[in-house]
Amino acid sequence: MKLIHKYIKWTDKINDRLGSATSWLVLVLILVITYDVIVRYLFQTSSVAMQELEWHLFAIIFLLSAGYTLKIDDHVRVDVFYSRFSVKKQAWINLLGSLFFLIPFCVILIVASENFVLISFGVGETSPDAGGLPARYILKAFIPVSFFFLLLQGIAILFKSIIKIKDSKKLTVLEK
Repeated sequence: MKLIHKYIKWTDKINDRLGSATSWLVLVLILVITYDVIVRYLFQTSSVAMQELEWHLFAIIFLLSAGYTLKIDDHVRVDVFYSRFSVKKQAWINLLGSLFFLIPFCVILIVASENFVLISFGVGETSPDAGGLPARYILKAFIPVSFFFLLLQGIAILFKSIIKIKDSKKLTVLEK
């Protein structure tokens, strides 16, 4: 059990750091968009590279923040029923959801994206647009990396759920 607690703490710490780093990328994205808008409307010029940089940054922010968002329980879901459930029922939903949906989905995406990323690196993929950004393969490499961190957090959620279920059983025994 001590090893499980260490794993949870380690994974939470990693995704906290990724969440913090990603929040700084949001500031960079805001500055890039502001620059692009000013240049476009004041000087009637635009850059394909600048527009691509905007969506590259957005993609990186979206991908890298997934594990952190799961950690702080801010993923989008329908809470109509979930919020009314007891802690134990919520833990069961999180356990089963992680075990049967989240973890397999992450593993499938990591495996499926391997060739996608390797081919992109192999050909030195760049933007197909004139004036676009080089090294698009770096952006594509964020796909398996981000799902790896999401997988780590999914396993931590699974362990946290098991602990909550186990602790709720102790409380139930104590109440009798």
